[in-house]
Amino acid sequence: MAGQLAETIPACLVEAHARARHAHEQVRTRTQEAYGHGLHAAQYETLAAGLTPIHEATSRRLQGRTVMIVGSNAILPILYAKKDVPVTEARLRKAYGLRADLIRRHGPKPMQLALDLDMEEFDEEHVHPDVALLPPELQLIIVAYACSMEQGVMRIEWGSAGLLHGDRYLIWHHHEPLLPPANPRAA
Repeated sequence: MAGQLAETIPACLVEAHARARHAHEQVRTRTQEAYGHGLHAAQYETLAAGLTPIHEATSRRLQGRTVMIVGSNAILPILYAKKDVPVTEARLRKAYGLRADLIRRHGPKPMQLALDLDMEEFDEEHVHPDVALLPPELQLIIVAYACSMEQGVMRIEWGSAGLLHGDRYLIWHHHEPLLPPANPRAA
């Protein structure tokens, strides 16, 4: 199944880019708003269409988007850069919200223990309501990709990453490329 996912996910993200670029060209604006908003929506839609035929694939609506679950793994796409930079530079736009809560709750456990200053623990009861409905055993697979309207999809990696409370930078525990550097870039 991993091989099928490794083939399907990049094809879906390349299609999402093509759809977003087409939307931008149809709108004919000077800004890239149509492209950016289109890519955000299309990444979920193309992944849903591409992954639905896979055995054990189901979907869940989270904050108006369809997130695919394959077995006990949720697939979360994240556009992390508009240029070809390492995935280790990936960060979220905001430190709070659906994506951050998904990563903190369903990502890997922190690699290092929190500093214990013998103070009361901060209570993390305020989790996004959609995330609270997911089963606790669900594991998160982050599909981080670099993509721009001009260059297309330049880099795609998947793996597991954590996120410290209040921080936006992903802490990768494991990641590997889904789009080999030798392949021609999608445009």
